[in-house]
Parts: sequence; C-alpha cells; structure tokens
Amino acid sequence: MSDPAGMGKQTAGCSAALYWSASFRIMSLLPESASFEELVQDYFLALRGAGLMLSALDTELLTTWARENVPFEVVARGISRSAEKALWDARPGEPVLRSLRACRRQVESEIKKYRALAAGAGTAEHSDSHSRRKKARTWEETRHARLCAALEDVAGREMALAPRVQRLLETVLVQVPAEPAALDAQEARALLSLLRALPFLERRAVWREALAAGAEQQVMSARARRVSRRFRVLAAARRRLGIKEG
Repeated sequence: MSDPAGMGKQTAGCSAALYWSASFRIMSLLPESASFEELVQDYFLALRGAGLMLSALDTELLTTWARENVPFEVVARGISRSAEKALWDARPGEPVLRSLRACRRQVESEIKKYRALAAGAGTAEHSDSHSRRKKARTWEETRHARLCAALEDVAGREMALAPRVQRLLETVLVQVPAEPAALDAQEARALLSLLRALPFLERRAVWREALAAGAEQQVMSARARRVSRRFRVLAAARRRLGIKEG
C-alpha cells in the first residue's frame, strides 16, 4: 500500500500518515443532531486545548451568535482565524485562546461578510435577466477564488510547487463547493497536498512545529485532540507556504 504522506517507514512518517488519513473528516464528530451551540463549543474547546465547558459570559455570546442563523462553519472560521493569530505567540502549555469572547471580533467579521455576500447573491438572482450588472459572488465562491489566487501566488514564489498547484487547480479546486463544510474540506485537502509535496526534512519540520504549538490537556477527548492537531497542522502549513487565511 502506498504511503499517502510520502514519509516512508520512519516513526514520524507513520504518525503523520495516520493523521493525514483522518484529516479530511468533518470538523466535529458530534452526532448530526448536535445543535449549533454544541458544535461551536466543541470546536472552540478543541482549538483552545483546555477546558470542558464555556463560562457564563461565553455561553451568552454563543447564544447571540446562534440567533444570527448562519452556518456553523462561518463562526468556526472566525474562531480558527483568532486562534491562528494567537497560536505562534502562546507560551508552551498555555491555551491558545483564553475565552470565546477573544474571538468576537473575528467571528462577527465573518458573520458580517457572510451576510453581505449572501444578500448580494440574492439580489443578483432576482435582478432583471437583461441587466448588465455583474452577478455577485456567494460566500463560497469568494473564499474559493481567494484560495485559488493564494495557491497561484505560491506557485509564482516556489517553482518546485508549481506543478502540484496546477494539478490542484485542475482537479481538487476545479469546482466551487456548494456547502461551507465541503469548502473547508477542499481547502484542507489542497494545503495538505502542498505540504506533502515539500521535501521530507521541510515536511517534518512543519509537522513538529505544529505539534509543539498550543496546548493539549490530558483530559481532552480523542475527538478534540484530532480537531486540535488538524487545526495546528493546517495553520503550520499556511505559515510555511505564506498563505494568509483571508
């Protein structure tokens, strides 16, 4: 059987290969019936790397976000952006995020962008078919376009990765996912593919940097640990490739 991570039979490579095989799962492994609040809490605590429940103030904020009626992935994106900004400044063993309130600015920015793009797309759909107005992009289309542009920039800066980027644009990224969760999976697959294309020593360095960042308490569930490590590996990959989460 081929080694999907391209890391051979070395110990670090085996661990990485197991990780890659699980990395395309959805962000949370909670039951499909899980509420918006449960999904957000689960994701936040996994990225934080500590704690079992939210504070009263954080719970109140989460209830406010739930009333916005936006997809879980929109709020999760705001949380991950906040966590990624804090990840490399956190001291060893220190939680990446101290509270859900620390994510408020980024989350509400994502909600605002999602609503603006959704409103624009809706207006375009109901406009006169003979209108010259350019059709507005959806939230998914905007994110997809930014990801493609970021990868093209990587190809321009790192010629060794250009063939891999071209293959991704022609295969993995050829279509715009209709659902936010599918878009997250597409982005993760593209980043991990580029990470696998790096020389072994660089790949190992990124992997080690990801594992060393942030905190993981022993009381974390296996699910939360997977989500936490997935986030850190993707953050480390973006850092190495010079891709900002726009």
